[in-house]
Amino acid sequence: MPQENKINLSLIIPVFNEKKFLPKLFDEIKNHFNDYKNEVIFIDDGSTDGSTNILKEFEEKENYKFLFKLIRLDINSGKGKAIQTGLKNSIGEYVLLQDADLELDTKDAREMYDMIKNNSDIKCIFGSRYLSGKLKKNNYFFNSLIGKINSLIFNIFFAQSLSDVHCGLKILHRDVVEKIKLTVNDFGIEIDLASQIVRNNFFIYEFGVSYFFRSKAEGKKITWIDGIKSFYYLIKSRFFDNSVSTNLSILYSSTYMAFVGSHFGMGLGNTLFIIIFFIFGSIIGIHFKIFTSSIIFFSIFIGSLFSKGNSTTFAVIIFFIIGIFLARSVKKYFLETQFNRYF
Repeated sequence: MPQENKINLSLIIPVFNEKKFLPKLFDEIKNHFNDYKNEVIFIDDGSTDGSTNILKEFEEKENYKFLFKLIRLDINSGKGKAIQTGLKNSIGEYVLLQDADLELDTKDAREMYDMIKNNSDIKCIFGSRYLSGKLKKNNYFFNSLIGKINSLIFNIFFAQSLSDVHCGLKILHRDVVEKIKLTVNDFGIEIDLASQIVRNNFFIYEFGVSYFFRSKAEGKKITWIDGIKSFYYLIKSRFFDNSVSTNLSILYSSTYMAFVGSHFGMGLGNTLFIIIFFIFGSIIGIHFKIFTSSIIFFSIFIGSLFSKGNSTTFAVIIFFIIGIFLARSVKKYFLETQFNRYF
């Protein structure tokens, strides 16, 4: 058996009632990751279908080289809890998150591992079911639509450009793992993980992967309810799980933008302007602290002085864009300095 202090890669695989897929999954893992410097961590998340016995049989086999770890959770606690447990028990320089249901190909996982270990500048790669020309099978239009909408909202909230924030295939360097503190126990773990990676200033690369959906009859567990809950996690991760300074910035920018919006329209139109500007303000507060946000506010104020009547709207928009550009420039200038937290 391998020595634990020489592990290069930790594969973390949550399992809940997957006995139908486990034998093939184990064969694929042996095919692509059978190395003394790898560890495979199965987290049995309270399975009741016999998956536990199958995993124990794997553990007793001697036809593999990697370090085998089996962790049993007595009750089903959710994918997020299983991943958190796996991370706490992993020691590899890299950590690969792989689902047990074979919707995602372990061959793609191997390609992602080879890519990240051969490039020291890459600390994080997310698989994407919507990139590249790899083989796909997916009949769940609603699930796919919700996933794309969530990715779009995530990109707006966190200034990213991800195509598939919910893909279960991800690989992280140990530097990333040590920075994040996951708290979500269910399928919202994907949003929790991605948001914390971005907050810690790691760049997320994407890699197109194959996707073979399975039906509910085959054991698919995620439902439309999880899709709705994901909107809650997006709001929570962006507007509540922040530092005090960021929350103050959100309050500040939302207030002055709502004030700006109150000067446009009449009646119901005025109310809509206030709401829209308030939302824009909250997003501004996410990306800019009070000082740089004030640059935007001051620029808007200047724009409001240049015109009268309907042309005021056009002037405000132009100076709002100028303010964003100036604020970004100032923020970028101070980003690598000791004063970055103020900008």
